Amino acid sequence: MESANFDPSGMPQLATSVKILVAGGFGVGKTTLVSAISEVPTLRTEEMITEISTGIDDLSGVEQKTTTTVALDFGRVSIDDELVLYLFGTPGQDRFWFLWEELSVGALGAVVLTDTRRLGNSFAAIDFFERRGLPFLVGVNCFDGAPDYTEDEVRDALDLESHTPVMLCDARDRASCKAVLLALVEHLITRAQRQRVTT
Repeated sequence: MESANFDPSGMPQLATSVKILVAGGFGVGKTTLVSAISEVPTLRTEEMITEISTGIDDLSGVEQKTTTTVALDFGRVSIDDELVLYLFGTPGQDRFWFLWEELSVGALGAVVLTDTRRLGNSFAAIDFFERRGLPFLVGVNCFDGAPDYTEDEVRDALDLESHTPVMLCDARDRASCKAVLLALVEHLITRAQRQRVTT
C-alpha cells in the first residue's frame, strides 16, 4: 500500500509503506502500544476475559487484565512524508498463535514486547522470528513496579544475538513508542545494507 505526496515541483511521490508486527506474550502491552502510536482509530479485536479461560490462559502477573486480543490490532503511523508504518498487533495467548503465521506474511520486521516480571514468556515470540529470519527489536515495556533491568541484562537473560536491538520503553507513551519504531526501521536498513555488501 502506498500513499501519494507532492514534492515542491508538484510531482506526486509515493510514500513507502512497511508492514510491522507488534508481538509478544499475553498482557505485555501490544494493544496499548498500537493504540498509543496510531494516527488513525485503532482496529481492535478485544474480548472480555471470562471464567471459560480459567486453566487455559495464564493470568499470573496480569491478574487485573480484563480483555484480550483474539485476532489482531491494527494501526498506522507516518514516520515522515516518505515512510508509513502499518502496525499489526498479534494475539498473545498460545491458543491464538496460529494467526501469527498469517499476520507475518509480508512483514519486514517486528517489535517483540517483553515484561520484566515475566521474561520467560518472551522466548516463544523470539524463537518464532529467529526461526523465520524476520528481523526484530526487543522492546522492554517498563511496567510500574516491575524490576529494573538494563538493556544488556535483558539481552543476556533472553540470550539474544549481539545485533538484535533492545530498548526500554513505555507502551503508553507515544514518543517512547515512536522511538522504538524508528530504532526498528534503522535496524532494518542496516541489516539490508549489510546483506547487500555480503552478496
